[in-house]
This record gives sequence, structure tokens and C-alpha cells, in this order.
Amino acid sequence: MSHEFAVGTVWLVGAGPGDPDLLTRKAERLIAAADIIFYDALVGPGILAMIPPDVERINVGKRSGRHSKDQGSINDLLGAAALAGRRVVRLKGGDPSVFGRSTEEIEHLARLGVAVRVCPGITAASAAAASSGTSLTLRGLARQLTFVTAHARAGEALDLDWSTLARSGSTLAVYMGRAAAGEVSRQLIAAGRAADTPVMVAVNISLPTERIIHGRLSALAFLVETISDNDPSLLIIGEAVAKSSSDRVARVEACGIAVSG
Repeated sequence: MSHEFAVGTVWLVGAGPGDPDLLTRKAERLIAAADIIFYDALVGPGILAMIPPDVERINVGKRSGRHSKDQGSINDLLGAAALAGRRVVRLKGGDPSVFGRSTEEIEHLARLGVAVRVCPGITAASAAAASSGTSLTLRGLARQLTFVTAHARAGEALDLDWSTLARSGSTLAVYMGRAAAGEVSRQLIAAGRAADTPVMVAVNISLPTERIIHGRLSALAFLVETISDNDPSLLIIGEAVAKSSSDRVARVEACGIAVSG
């Protein structure tokens, strides 16, 4: 592992959706070899339990506007630890490159002359599809998959290309979407997406408290009402995530597409 994790190096490591069994073998090795780990709020407790007791751990998580550290401070902490000759892991929920602000950290570390590498992780949308027994794409109905985040800066409106996102024949995965579920529903329907488009809300995906909630786009705001601010939630919108195969067949036939047994 020494050739892979030299002193003074930072690894951005994807912790996946939370289940330790979904952590990559490489991520597990990097966690075991680190001197210090900076971890996000979305990193599952089972994965935190894998950190050796002699490894320093620092919580730099951000949840629902409650930030333990701003991004600039996190950048500085990573740089200082690496320049002190420590093996640094930046542990991020999901995949570091999917709404993980990895570019900001990579660019900051590069300016300091710090070597930084990335270990990918399973992103929440993939884990949600696996848990629900559905696919994010579907021949004939969903040929396109789009990831967006519903997180906006404080006081700013959710600025998305709604007309593009509302196109049929696609699946839309909305990360950090619970608080904005009502607006997402209204904007998509206003832009032309059918009100009865299937939706799936994935809560605490891959954890023992996991919930999968199915419904229709027009009811999306209602579907998230019982979800706590502290429960990571993902909205998946599109025909591919209809609750059952019979629902999908009915929608395919309604579109005039032949269905074979």
C-alpha cells in the first residue's frame, strides 16, 4: 500500500451510500492506511466503525444548512495535514465526483503542490436502483439519465433547465431533493412532464433504515412529508422506476411500443 499512499498525499475516497459491504476494496485499504480522515455527514456509521482507533478523524460534514466547516476551511485543513507529511483521506458519501465538490479540493491542493488522487464510490442513484429492483434506464422508455442537485445557495432560487429536464424518455435523479420536492414537481409539470410520471423516493439507501417510496410526480411534495431533515433522500423521476413491471408494460403499450413476452 505504501506505493499507493505516500506520505503527504491526499486521497478523495468515495464511501458509497452507507453500507460497508458496498465500499470498494481499495477504499477499505486507504482507510486502514490513513493517518488522518476528514469525513462527511453522509458517511455511514458502519464505515466510520472501520476506521482504526489510532487514526485521527475529523467531522467536516454539511447537512441541511448546518455546516461544521465551510469549504475553504476544509481545503485548508486538507492542505495543512498533507504538508505536515500525513497520509490524508477525505471520505465522502457516494462518489466524490458526483456533487462532492471534489474539483474545489483538488484545485486547492494542486496549488499547494500536494499530490491528490481519487477513489470512486457507488453513487446513491445506482444503490437506489439496486435496492428497489429497478433500472435507471429502460429500452423504449428511458434512453437518457440525468443527475441534478436540488441544493442551492442560501437565498438563491433553484436554477435548473426545467424544459430540458421535463422531456419524456428520460430518467431524472435529483440529489438532495427532499426540501425542494414541491418545487421540482411544480416546475417539471409546468414544463410539460406528465403529472402521472412515476417517481421513487429513496431514503437512507442501503442502510437498515432504508425506505423506498413510490408515487406520481404530482404527489411528490406529499411523498416526502414524513422524511426527516437528517435522512439523506434521493428523488428519481421517470417511467423506468414505475412500481412494478406491469405498470411499466402498461405505459409502454400506451406509448404504442410493442412488448414481447
